[in-house]
Parts: sequence; structure tokens; C-alpha cells
Amino acid sequence: MQALSLHLAHRLAGRATPMAALLALGLLAGCKPVGPNYNRPGYEAPQVYKETGASTVVVPPPNPAGGGWQPATPSDGMLRGKWWEVYQDPQLNKLEERIATDNQGLRQALETYLAVRDQVTATHANLYPSLSAGPSISRDKVSRNGPSYSASKANGYNDFAITGQASWEPDFWGRIRRTVEGARANSQASAADMASVDLSLHAEMAADYFQLRGLDSEIKLLKATVTDLERQLDLTQRRLAGGVATEADVAQAQTLLETVRAQLVDFGVARAQYEHAVGTIAAYTLSDFSIPFSPLDLPLPKVPVGVPSQLLERRPDIAAAERRAAAANAQIGIAVSAFYPTISLGGGGGFESMHGGTWLQGPGALWSLGGQATQLLFDAGQRHALTSEARHTYEAQAAGYRNSVFQAFNDVEDQLSGLRILEQESGVEQRAVASAQHSFDLSNQRYKGGVTSYLEVLTAEATLLQNQRTAIDLQTRQFVASVGLVRSLGGGWDASQLPK
Repeated sequence: MQALSLHLAHRLAGRATPMAALLALGLLAGCKPVGPNYNRPGYEAPQVYKETGASTVVVPPPNPAGGGWQPATPSDGMLRGKWWEVYQDPQLNKLEERIATDNQGLRQALETYLAVRDQVTATHANLYPSLSAGPSISRDKVSRNGPSYSASKANGYNDFAITGQASWEPDFWGRIRRTVEGARANSQASAADMASVDLSLHAEMAADYFQLRGLDSEIKLLKATVTDLERQLDLTQRRLAGGVATEADVAQAQTLLETVRAQLVDFGVARAQYEHAVGTIAAYTLSDFSIPFSPLDLPLPKVPVGVPSQLLERRPDIAAAERRAAAANAQIGIAVSAFYPTISLGGGGGFESMHGGTWLQGPGALWSLGGQATQLLFDAGQRHALTSEARHTYEAQAAGYRNSVFQAFNDVEDQLSGLRILEQESGVEQRAVASAQHSFDLSNQRYKGGVTSYLEVLTAEATLLQNQRTAIDLQTRQFVASVGLVRSLGGGWDASQLPK
């Protein structure tokens, strides 16, 4: 392309016409930009995830013998769009929907992206000539002592002019095109940053909401326990009046009852904090916002994880890092272009007259056309240093991209192992709850039969309560880990949503 453009420029220059010269320069300006073209930094994703042992995780079938899989698109076997709807909770859906319209953190990220996007348009405009025009009217007087004074001519006159100017710096070496390339990549990175903010807000909303519902489950348990302990205290007091129980039995029953009551009051602090967090993310006025009492009684949904290679297209933070590497690569071309001459073209024209009546007539026409080329000959190594800096910056961004990928896979594996281990622990804890319930029932019967002390009943009930609370805590942690897995997989986003 460059050799063809130079040949045409030589042929057209011989005709000595401004139009031919401009055409030749236009062909030269379309040559390949200097500097390296961008290629995504290499990374080979693992074939499978390691920690896919939880029943709530959906993994694709193994690749059949002979490699019969078709290349997957980023959305195959993954969550899409409003991922929080898999939990089938209308209250959560309503809260999540408010983020897109009301959350100011997301609005800030959107405005930041729009500002960066406008930089692409502003940079792209440098590829074209700039034009200006305007009239001027003045009354001038010539100094009698000046070199242009003549006694035979009037020393005062009117000057009517309307002129236009054009200037253009043809992008011979691709400096402007590389700048546009970098600005576009930065714009896409900003869009990915906005997607990251959006994903984080939705995930934080869901996690806080399930934490609150988990607390409601514990509050429900404690309220039921308080009711049961009140009955037991009444029974113990009646047994004391009948001479069967002791004052120590009554004191022990009263102590456990008040301890559980205190725990019940204390849960109000954590619940209020989670309610405030949810209301803030959803941009509610906190004085008017509340979440109804709602124990966590939902089934844990299954989350499709897809194949590991899809993660590179699903995570907005990975996409942002990759786009910043592309922008850094464009900076190398910009730095290299400084080694080439700077060529600028300019021209102007219009009409000028000393009388308004002859202002726009042919004899009043004027024009000029010129060009300039400058080559920096000595800069004490500055351009070499800036080019080296650009190359190192690109390598740093490429390493940052690969590190983002490493961290993303670590995040997914952490969430997968968390779900797997929590599921196993929950199964063991359910058996512990059943055993503690049986122990409590036996102790209660033995106490009513007068064959054991009330201390055995209190010990059995405290053990049962602790195991029941642990089971609820494990259930809540499973929901939070499920949300964490969705977040680590990129939610319902994929790189095809980046602006072109």
C-alpha cells in the first residue's frame, strides 16, 4: 500500500495541480500505521474446573472422544441477563431492579464511560481538516510617519473582508489512527468497568439480602426457643411448688431463658445493618424503608458454570484489563510516529475590498495555499525513551491481563470449593441436629419422670439450639457462596456487550 501511494503521489505531483497533490496526500495518509498491531496476550484456559463437587453446580458434559465439541459462544451453558431471578424471590427481584435506575454508584460509572466515549469522537475528528470562516469590517488610518504613507493617497480607508481558513495534518504515519485506536480501547475498558460495578452492586445486594433472611431464620428459631423455655420455666416453678423441683432448677431455667432473650435482642442490630445496606444499594430513603420479616426458606438454585475457556469472555474485569492492554499497544505506535516528519497543510481564501459595493466581486478574491514539513533531528534520546516506556507499559498491561485471568480462576475455584464443602458440612450438621433433638426429647422425658436433674435438660436444649443455629448459618453461607459463584462467573454479562 505504501509503495503504491508513493508511486501515485509522484505521478500526480508532476501535474502541478492542487487537487492532484491533495489526492496524493490522501493516499499517503491511508497507509498502514507505524507500530505493532495488537494481538490479545496469550492465555490457555484449563480444560475443566477442579472443585465442581456441589449438587447445586451444573457442569457441561465431558468432551467426547475425538473432540466432538463445537466452539462455544460466551453465553452457552451460562446464566443470562437478570441472573438473580434464578433464586425465585419476588422481593429480591424488586430490589435488584432499582439498581439500574436509582443507584448513584452505577450512575457515576455510566457518566464516566460516556465521558471516555466522547473522547473517541473528539480524537477521531483530528483525521479531518479544520475549517473556519468569518467576516471582518474595519476603519483604518495610515500613520504619516509610516513606510506605507503617501501624500497622494488618502490616509484613511475602510476594509471589508470575508475569509476562510483550512488546516490539515495528514495522518501519514498513523499517529492519529493509533490515538483513535487507543481511545476506543479505553472507552471499551470503561464500559467493562461499568459492567463490573453493576455486577458488584447486584451481587452485594443479593448477598446482603440473603444474610438478612438468614438472620430472620435465626430470629424465628430463637423466638420459638423463648416460647419453649417459658413453658419449661412455668413447669419448673409448678414442680417447685409441688416439692418435686428445686430452686436451683428454677434459677437455671430462668438463666437460659434470659440468655436466649438477650441473643434475640442482639440479632436486631445485625438485621438493621443489613437492611440499611440493602436500602442504600437500592437507593431508598432509609427512614421510609423496611424489609418484612422473611425467614430463609428458599431452595438453593443450580448454577451453570460452563467451560473454563468461557470465563475469559464472561468477566468484565478481564475484559477491562484486555482492553487496557490494547490501548497500551496503540501508545507504542504513537511513540514510534514521533520518529517521522510532521507534515501540515494550510490554505485560505475569500474576498476583500475597501468598498461594500465591490466586496464580493471577482477582483476582490484572494487565496493562499501552502504546506510545511518538519523533522526533529536531535532530542537527546527522548523519543527512544518514550518508545521504550510505551513498550514496557504494554508489557505491564499484558501481565495485568494475565493476572486478572489467574485471579478470576482462583475466585471461581474458591466459590466452587466453598459450595462443595458447605454442602457436605450442612449434611453432617443436619444429622447433628436430629441427634441433638433426640437427646433433648429423652432428657425432657427423664426429667418429667423424675429420674434426672433439670441441668441435663438445659444442657441438651442448649446443645440443640447451638446445632440448629449452626445449620441455619450454613444454609445462609450456602446462599452467599452461590451469589459469590455467580459473581465470579461474570453474572449474565459477556464481552459481546462491549461497544464497538
